Amino acid sequence: MSGAAIVAEGLVKTFGEVRGVDGLNLSVPRGTIFGLLGPNGAGKTTSVRLLATLSTPDSGRAFVAGIDVLRKPDAVRRVIGLAGQYSAVDDSLTGRQNLDMIGRLYHLGAKAARARATELLARFDLVDAADRPARTYSGGMRRRLDLAGALVARPQVLFLDEPTTGLDPRSRLMLWEAIEWLAMEGTTVLLTTQYLEEADRLAATVAVVDGGKVIAQGSPARLKADIGGGRLEVSLVDKAKLPAATEALSRLARTRAVADEARSRVLVPTDDGELLVEAVRTLDALGVRIADISMRRPTLDDVFLALTGRSAQPEEKSADQLEQVTP
Repeated sequence: MSGAAIVAEGLVKTFGEVRGVDGLNLSVPRGTIFGLLGPNGAGKTTSVRLLATLSTPDSGRAFVAGIDVLRKPDAVRRVIGLAGQYSAVDDSLTGRQNLDMIGRLYHLGAKAARARATELLARFDLVDAADRPARTYSGGMRRRLDLAGALVARPQVLFLDEPTTGLDPRSRLMLWEAIEWLAMEGTTVLLTTQYLEEADRLAATVAVVDGGKVIAQGSPARLKADIGGGRLEVSLVDKAKLPAATEALSRLARTRAVADEARSRVLVPTDDGELLVEAVRTLDALGVRIADISMRRPTLDDVFLALTGRSAQPEEKSADQLEQVTP
């Protein structure tokens, strides 16, 4: 564990009959950005809550910055920061007052708390809005203030649970840049996300989570290389034709095509550009109408589809949501 900032060994958390986390194993190197990638309900938020001492596992062990999460939760809290999916700022206070209050709660002292607040307001481009009530902030500004609050005590490890959910592209890019800066400064960041491009952009290592388990792990480049080269992507006009198209394209390519029901498309692993023309002919003969067809290089979305048979999109039922309402 000497080189790891976060270690999880066989973590299990259940909610009635729902297994939110099912034997989670992780090892996160110090000073890196580690991505937990998966749809809602995969167990990402529950995993963060276990590691951040907000919830207790049914079984398994975990260590953060070398500290046993179960035996010394108070010591863990002193070395971590946490920013969740929803902003935790006080709307009635200004941005500066929010950060100053957090500093005092960490017993930094009045002078040090004010200095840290000023430093972070500048770092997150909030100086002009520093003395305005937080209720007047935009969504992106609130999220940056929330992240600044998580950094007041200079944590060794920072947990970010889907920090860019609901943000516009510009605000998301600004937050990405801030997260990259943190890693360059030596902070270990564990980032949960269902945005594939976010994991690809930020994380040195990605763990694909499904059903509360890690089903694959590696750098984004390695995960994409593991599933092969190019992809033929065929989007259909009629979703009902998806099974027939998937079967026909599997026979044509002599490999397993993957049906993505959420987007009414079929993905076929191939580097053969000529297969595109043959696919059009084959589907036309079957009466399957094509909305779009293209050849492209693999993405993390392809990785997730290849591993799970579905896209990393939000699901209706979420074990993580059960975590939020279970006493």
